[in-house]
Amino acid sequence: MDGRLYVGEDARHAEYRRAGRPLQPRPASARPRYRTRLPQALNGAWFSGGIEWNIGATGHTTLSCAPLRAARVPAPDGGEMLRLWEWERLRDLPFQVDLWLPDGSDFLYVGVRIRNPHERPVPSYWWSNIAVPEGRRVLAPAEDAWQFGYERHLRRVPVPPDPLDSPCAADYFYDLPDARRRWIAALDPDGHGLAQTSTDLLRGRKLFVWGTGGGRRRQEWLTEPGTGGYCEIQAGLARTQLEHVRLDAGSELAWLEAYGPLSAPPVPAEAEARLEAVLPRAAVDAACAAWKPYADTEPGETLAVGSGWGALEVLRADWKLPGTPFEESTLGPAQAPWLELLRTGSFPEPRRVRPPGDTLVAPHWRDMLETAPATPLTEYHLGVAQWHAGDRAQAVRSWERGLELAPSRWPLLRCLAVADQESGNRERAADRYADAFDDLCHERRDDGEAWTAATAALGRETLEALLAARRTSEARSVWERLYPAIRARGRFRLIEAGLLLAEGRPEAARAVFEDGFEVADLREGAEAIGELWSRISSPDEPLPSHYDFRMRPPT
Repeated sequence: MDGRLYVGEDARHAEYRRAGRPLQPRPASARPRYRTRLPQALNGAWFSGGIEWNIGATGHTTLSCAPLRAARVPAPDGGEMLRLWEWERLRDLPFQVDLWLPDGSDFLYVGVRIRNPHERPVPSYWWSNIAVPEGRRVLAPAEDAWQFGYERHLRRVPVPPDPLDSPCAADYFYDLPDARRRWIAALDPDGHGLAQTSTDLLRGRKLFVWGTGGGRRRQEWLTEPGTGGYCEIQAGLARTQLEHVRLDAGSELAWLEAYGPLSAPPVPAEAEARLEAVLPRAAVDAACAAWKPYADTEPGETLAVGSGWGALEVLRADWKLPGTPFEESTLGPAQAPWLELLRTGSFPEPRRVRPPGDTLVAPHWRDMLETAPATPLTEYHLGVAQWHAGDRAQAVRSWERGLELAPSRWPLLRCLAVADQESGNRERAADRYADAFDDLCHERRDDGEAWTAATAALGRETLEALLAARRTSEARSVWERLYPAIRARGRFRLIEAGLLLAEGRPEAARAVFEDGFEVADLREGAEAIGELWSRISSPDEPLPSHYDFRMRPPT
């Protein structure tokens, strides 16, 4: 359960997949296939296709590919709904997504609710992202849109009806008149396709395109070879993804979305009239009103269990959240030290050497850390929370205090190295990164998942810091202490090419490119591959197409 609805199958199939009861799928030749990659989301995990519900902050949600809670719940029409819910830690909010297919309906209903149980307002963010095939005419009730590309400029333009009209990857936020119905559709040349509509609270509509130039290779990389490209039609709480909506203390946001087939001429006015005929705006409003009392219905059969973070928050504040229970039984090892902090006022030091684990940064946890005994691990987590709150000077002081007595120094040294980088002190950042990696190598106990992840993450940052400071021999020493499986990863093959070039070995660096590598965690807009290629190739030699992940025109 990762918060997506798969539209490679029809809506009824998708709902049953979520409920754990797959129907007979269509032949593979009739379904789009998608490849899993890890480049996009705020947590580094994402895959293309389906419908993705994004909560938190600008970008793909921190819950991408993460398990969610799921259960069966009675639906307003007497049938069943599938409920997905979880606690989103970036904004510290619970949310739920209720899906049901009314009997005889071609439209899948999706009720969404975000609640703010705190005594303070919170900035909220939501976008529903729907993958549709390219070659569709995208329609919405607007004549103009705000374009935002990878040049980071926002400008007003006429709406682009065809995703392939854009030369490069870009967002188009439709400027919908306030009184108009909220909807967006993608129709094929025969006028058949998918429509999404909602109650008025979900006001924004957007088209994301990969474009015909910059971004094309990334789209091919994210989809299965031999299949057509895709674009995204989206719906959000605000006009653009550069904005958030205020969610007052003790309040909630709730709306209804509907997804279904639409056949209409590829003209917005006629498509809207056809949508009104098959699913009236008043019917969507009525369905939302009918659903809201059921949003508090307690779940029935449990289908999946997510994290224990919601349970920790409910236990801390004794909140009552009807419809979205976070049982104490779901607390796990990740929450255990925070539960001890809550109950005893002290953050426990680990009994054995290990990476420091998750940090909670919400104000109430930061307050508890500030009054807890100042052990090295407490100072580490407190500094992270202070840094998140914008108090960088105090964060540095916390990490420096923790470092004085820390048996495990590398987490604190790494934090201080990040602070040095942010302040422009490149040399001291490189020193601290090198010391942190040395300490980790002496401390790590095995090549299991936790230590491998820590070694890879700190090793990458250390190599990049040392190379930026032109300390090549030290970077080579770090490289040699990485596990062989880490060195074989595409990200580290790219770093190796940069290291070889820094050592004055451009032909060896070029050989890395010729051998081939794939950077699985390459983020949107990252241009490191092209920049390195330009340093090892002749001026008139183009970047090989399979390495061209640029999202904007070459400059």
